[in-house]
Amino acid sequence: MAKEPQTPMDDELARHEHEAEGAEQAAEKVAEERLMEGELEGLINDEETLDDSVDNPEAEMLAAQVDELEQSLADAKDQALRAAAEAQNVRRRAEQEAEKARKFALEKFVKELLPVVDSLEKALETMEEGASEVHREGVSMTLKMQLDVLNKFGVESIEPHGEPFDPQVHEAMTMVPNPDLDPNTVMDVMQKGYLLNGRLVRPAMVVVSKKAD
Repeated sequence: MAKEPQTPMDDELARHEHEAEGAEQAAEKVAEERLMEGELEGLINDEETLDDSVDNPEAEMLAAQVDELEQSLADAKDQALRAAAEAQNVRRRAEQEAEKARKFALEKFVKELLPVVDSLEKALETMEEGASEVHREGVSMTLKMQLDVLNKFGVESIEPHGEPFDPQVHEAMTMVPNPDLDPNTVMDVMQKGYLLNGRLVRPAMVVVSKKAD
């Protein structure tokens, strides 16, 4: 079959097709070049990021030193606060001990004086009717002076007659049935008790009632 002669239209179409193929190839080439440039830029950025993320030994060392100094400072503050609290506690305890020693330094001395007071009281109670008024008044004044001195230094007597029995400050010598009193009531005081600044120096020796049989 004989080939048909090409017309000017066919030549024009062929030329356009050739130009289109050239343009398509050029576009593909540009796209490939841009893709390569983008990948290369991405690789460069990744490398920079990788470089930034690589640990810096000097920076790490400085950061570690800062953390260590901050921890040391916190420890020092904590130790200082503990030391201050302990010093305050020691000072408070020392003050309490000094106050206690001041209050009760005379306790032993007071115990030694109490028998003298007891003797004066007994002497005044048993003094015969025939004793002179001057003699009686002399003993009474001596007893009063003794009690005033003791009171001046924080000594007070315990005379619980008619009060409920208190084992903290009373010592029961005996128990006697008594229908007129409630059980465990102090019926009689055989020997007065004494306190020194609120602390018991000597309990009161008492007779205590109990329920009648």
